[in-house]
Amino acid sequence: MRKKTTVEHGAGNGIAERPMNGDGRRVTSYDVALLAGVSQSAVSRSFKPGASVSPATLAKVMRAAAALDYIPNAAARSLSTRRSNLVAVIVSSMANLYYPQVLSDLSEQIARQGKRLLLFTLEREADIGKVLCDVWQYQVDGAIVAAWLSDQQIAEFARRDVPLVLYNRCPRGHAVHSVLCDQAEAARLLVSRLAESGHRQFAMIDGPGDSTTAQERKSGMLDRLLELGLPAPVVVSGNYDYDSGGAGLHKIIDRLGRIPDAVICGNDIMAIGCLDTARHQLGIRVPDTMSVAGFDALDASGWLSYDITTLRQPVQKMATDAVAMLSRLMQRRGGEVERKRYLSCMVEGSTARLNVPPQRFGMMAAA
Repeated sequence: MRKKTTVEHGAGNGIAERPMNGDGRRVTSYDVALLAGVSQSAVSRSFKPGASVSPATLAKVMRAAAALDYIPNAAARSLSTRRSNLVAVIVSSMANLYYPQVLSDLSEQIARQGKRLLLFTLEREADIGKVLCDVWQYQVDGAIVAAWLSDQQIAEFARRDVPLVLYNRCPRGHAVHSVLCDQAEAARLLVSRLAESGHRQFAMIDGPGDSTTAQERKSGMLDRLLELGLPAPVVVSGNYDYDSGGAGLHKIIDRLGRIPDAVICGNDIMAIGCLDTARHQLGIRVPDTMSVAGFDALDASGWLSYDITTLRQPVQKMATDAVAMLSRLMQRRGGEVERKRYLSCMVEGSTARLNVPPQRFGMMAAA
């Protein structure tokens, strides 16, 4: 059994340890303050990232805390400060193959603000109402949401005074802080490049119907094909997974009656499924007979076996800006609504015939 110790001040302000019989009481910041010879508020500041405390005081507090095996009580701190130091992040589980890097970047940036990320995942974006009750129970200091919110749900964030930043979502008609990549413009860029390289008959394996990102990508593709006067594409539904990429290609060929010039997939995972099916089941030569492209520039899309033509979003910059935006909201509340919009850059892989040098785009002006 581990012994508890108490510590006494000795000559020269040193600290000496002596065993004590524990009474089962949890060591508190007041115990640390008494031992270190400082105020309780000085102890609190010593464990608060970014707080003002002198090096000498910090050293005393850390020595006393180590001697007492003291661990700050986050729950108690939240009661005294009326802040949970938690930031809710809500994402769709179907996007988890794309979001690990986003979540890593968000977690790092949130930690730099002295807070912790509390993750909520959705089976489908339409399920967000089921998790909001949990979000309210944790009394989070703010939220970053990568899912579609209804008018009532947006209003509920405001009613509860929970700062909100939307990630890759921007509902029309609402003054909501947001950081997003222009998905429709990314799809338009992809169609333009493929059309300039001689592709005429397009097809698409769409993402889930309740995914706003998927629908924006489909809308951008359809609009650009109409502008170019090209034939209407065959569009089949997918679920952002590997299997629906292969199944989608079968459906496209059945409906069209032939192999299309290009298949645009709603994300890279479906593009990989489509590519494997084309090469290994149907014997289609990619890109000689058919081009395949996706979105999101997942790590796997760059593997030598795939080398997918895709669109990359500036996810690290978007995550940094989202947390900075939320931090400003949590500090001052209200203020002018910020919206930062980015454009994707094209990653030219070996799965599409592209005769025009790729263009790269940066951030668009904030709306």
